[in-house]
Amino acid sequence: MAFKAMVSEMDALVLDTRKPDDFAAGHVPGSINIGIDGQFAPWVGALIPTDQTLMIVCESGREDEVITRLTRVGYDRVLGYLEGGIAAWTQAGMDTDTVTRITATELAERLAAKPELNIIDARKEGEWTAQNLPQAKNIALDDLNMKFNELPTGSTMHIHCAGGYRSMIYASILKSRGIHDLVDVIGGFGAIKDTTGLETSAYVCPSTLKLEEEKAAAVAHADGESPKGFMGWLKSLLG
Repeated sequence: MAFKAMVSEMDALVLDTRKPDDFAAGHVPGSINIGIDGQFAPWVGALIPTDQTLMIVCESGREDEVITRLTRVGYDRVLGYLEGGIAAWTQAGMDTDTVTRITATELAERLAAKPELNIIDARKEGEWTAQNLPQAKNIALDDLNMKFNELPTGSTMHIHCAGGYRSMIYASILKSRGIHDLVDVIGGFGAIKDTTGLETSAYVCPSTLKLEEEKAAAVAHADGESPKGFMGWLKSLLG
């Protein structure tokens, strides 16, 4: 298949811009999912070098839109797209990969059966600090490359973000790097909080937290203390 050959010959990254549920159901192995209908440009910019050659998988009829939006933010090495989409790929007899997904209720059931369940919170640190599931480990999508070796890979990773967009990006990156023992939590922390009854940390308003951090930094500076260390201590109290 010409698409597969070009990916191999040009060392291209396959960028799949479809919705998370479509990507989960079947995708080109090794591809990265960043949905065009979410925070597309910011996450492409954060995760993919501008000089990376790209091949696109997208919804039929949106090829020009995807390429245009990539070009606008500096990605001009788009080699082409998968004509006919993932349907053409499967019809050609090519292998596909999937991402296992579970509901927040299923996560709660698994947690009840196994309190030490491996849960990864992909949200930013500020979101995590504001409110979180105490059993989860926070390794934000923003920090995934830097903290990749900190991932607890000894058992199935249950990945969630706020609503399900970032967690699928996260899962696709892990799978592209050979980590397949994972599941995506549909609806993210919002669903966990609203539908499961699982205990979460007390909510801390982000604006209040920011104000307290600024105060802590000022106090630490006056005392000749490390602001970072002081604010870490403060966050532990607030959390």
